[in-house]
Amino acid sequence: MPVTPHKAQRPYRGVFPVAPTIFDERGELDLEGQRRCIDFMIDAGSNGICILANFSEQFVLTDAERETVMHAVLEHVAGRVPVIVTTTHFSSAVCAARSKQAEAAGAAMVMVMPPYHGATFRVPEKGIVEFFKVLSGAINIPVMIQDAPVAGTPLSVELLARLAREFSNIRYFKIEVPGAASKLRSLIEAGGKDIEGPWDGEEAITLLADLDAGATGAMTGGGYPDGIRQIIDPYFAGKREEAKAAYERWLPLINYENRQCGLIACKAMMQAGGVIKSDAVRHPLQPLHPATRAGLLELAKERDALALRWGK
Repeated sequence: MPVTPHKAQRPYRGVFPVAPTIFDERGELDLEGQRRCIDFMIDAGSNGICILANFSEQFVLTDAERETVMHAVLEHVAGRVPVIVTTTHFSSAVCAARSKQAEAAGAAMVMVMPPYHGATFRVPEKGIVEFFKVLSGAINIPVMIQDAPVAGTPLSVELLARLAREFSNIRYFKIEVPGAASKLRSLIEAGGKDIEGPWDGEEAITLLADLDAGATGAMTGGGYPDGIRQIIDPYFAGKREEAKAAYERWLPLINYENRQCGLIACKAMMQAGGVIKSDAVRHPLQPLHPATRAGLLELAKERDALALRWGK
């Protein structure tokens, strides 16, 4: 059943981590574990949550499973925090339909990558503009464009600023390409008031530089929103040195997630802390090597990450 969309005041700011999709040991959806995961993420200080993103293993879900997860999460959150639903698809029509469904279910925003498929199958800039025109016209909630290397589609600052200028609900931009801080700074300069949410991504590996460039949000992994809040909160309060110290304290864990573990990190932390029963990922993805997992948990324990004690 539809739920009331979150009414948090825009612009949305702060930590909006990506929630993992929770599976049992057989690889089936674990909706009870999914709900516990969401409760932990809210308790850990998430200002909002993103679901069905790449770090949610959206690429291993059937369309029916996507709908199941989306409704389960939105109904369970019940307006406690804004929820961003990733609706990426190569087809303009399918992306628009997914986005309309997300809006009707109570999503606060949708996140979308430009259309891509495989290593080289892309559309030209004209097609990208038309794609976002179809999407923008289908919904009323904000659209976040995800500018990520996985798409392999160059999105120039000029193109992103144009999309914000021409389509009134394209207002948020998750920048996680090399040189993210420089691109964020240029985008803010080029887009002005049309850039409502310039955001950081890629597990916050460049968070401090991105905040210095003007980022107002961070979309990270879901394992330690409490740690990211320790960086962002003082920064927004004008206490940059405190934020810098917190960033230096959490950076080894951020780096380990980004470079060693990827999307499995948050599940491993949640499973170790009793948030979820299984940290399984869907085949052909592979589990963490025991030594890699031990290294992750050691760093998390040293920083007293809430995930390791929330469920105990």
